[in-house]
Amino acid sequence: MEEAIYKTLDSAGPETLFKEKGSKFFGYAFPIESEAQAKKIVLEIKKTHHSARHWCFAWKIGKESIVYRVNDDGEPSNSAGQPIYGQILAADLTNVLVVVVRYFGGVKLGVGGLIRSYRTSAQYALEESAIVSKVITKDLRLTFEYVHMNKIMRFVKQKKLNIRSQEMHEKCTTILSVNKSQFLAVKNAFLAMHFLEVK
Repeated sequence: MEEAIYKTLDSAGPETLFKEKGSKFFGYAFPIESEAQAKKIVLEIKKTHHSARHWCFAWKIGKESIVYRVNDDGEPSNSAGQPIYGQILAADLTNVLVVVVRYFGGVKLGVGGLIRSYRTSAQYALEESAIVSKVITKDLRLTFEYVHMNKIMRFVKQKKLNIRSQEMHEKCTTILSVNKSQFLAVKNAFLAMHFLEVK
């Protein structure tokens, strides 16, 4: 069965610079897991570039159900955030934030010029970043008596499953991170062991 994977950034990319008629566009790309994290990064960039005129961005989060946001930050409508988001889509990435900071150079670029500049800057930022493929996983929660621990762990090791968390008491709870493509088979294998609860 084909593995369910998604592409994202391995780490924050380096700062990139694109110049157009005196205006400077600094581009940044970051891997993110939440909107709160995206907001925090944008605030940090605003502090770093406090004398800039615009801090435009786009982010996309999610592997199957997608959430995204674009922000023109005072530029004409759809001239900044949307072109940036277009580059995230073109690179087929998710869990990504791209921020482009503009310092106005005295010459107006017009809407077409802005779209090109923000698009190019976002493209540079993503091209300079390391892209990785990750497997889509789902959590599987097992609840069982401690006496069955060895049997469970043997199966986990044999199938090379990833343990996200474990609580050991008389009743044990183990949360496994299972590849989406194997999820049903693994869940059914555990369900066949009648001594544990599977969620």
